[in-house]
Amino acid sequence: MLHSKILGDSATEVLILHGFLGSGDNWLSVARELCKKNIKVHLIDQRNHGRSFHAKSFNYDDMCNDLLYYIKHYKIIKPVLLGHSMGGKTAMLFSLKYPELILKVFIMDISPKCYPNTNQHIIDALKKMDLDKFSQRKEIEKVLSNSITMPEIRGFIMKSIYRKSNNKFGIRFNLESLSKNVEIVGKEISSSNKFLKRIFFFKGEKSNYINSSDHTLIYSLFPNAEFTEIKNAGHWLHRDNMSDVLRHLLANI
Repeated sequence: MLHSKILGDSATEVLILHGFLGSGDNWLSVARELCKKNIKVHLIDQRNHGRSFHAKSFNYDDMCNDLLYYIKHYKIIKPVLLGHSMGGKTAMLFSLKYPELILKVFIMDISPKCYPNTNQHIIDALKKMDLDKFSQRKEIEKVLSNSITMPEIRGFIMKSIYRKSNNKFGIRFNLESLSKNVEIVGKEISSSNKFLKRIFFFKGEKSNYINSSDHTLIYSLFPNAEFTEIKNAGHWLHRDNMSDVLRHLLANI
């Protein structure tokens, strides 16, 4: 069973799927705001991430099966599915496989196309580190700064560094499995099926993850796709401009 943090109590339920090397908590601020509007939110940690189980196998079919089991376990009827980056690819494939189970979908700054691996330097930096040698978080971040130069990416990774019961540091996500399967994250989502319900693609204005050239592929799988650009936002659009993300979400949920 996937670990999740469930906020609110409502017949309207939103399942949120995070991006690669993240966790459901990345969307906690958004979830709290949605709860104020009488929406129940499930912040889900996908396999090998956050507090969910670790497994050798890691691919989008696995993550769809995990989500199917989660929905059936909690007896969730027609939820809204929201996915960011890797989570968006999970949401796209799930909607193509099980359209009857969900109401509508929000995809955050990702398309179905194949993406190059841009995470290898992060994986390599983490694999070189012996966390047992560190006594303070700032020491870890200083070492990571040599390989992960962008402060926002480094801060994102540091959210998954925690103190274990023996007071040593650990990493929440399954570094071994994710390092072996990192190429899978960018894999194209394809299907002979089409998802005919409403699906919204949110693009960060400053991000190049979704381009106009991607629309043909998107429409081939999602004929009723709608596009929204979030101003002054990059790939982490919910962090860069949460107010606009919330405004557009609430207008369409």
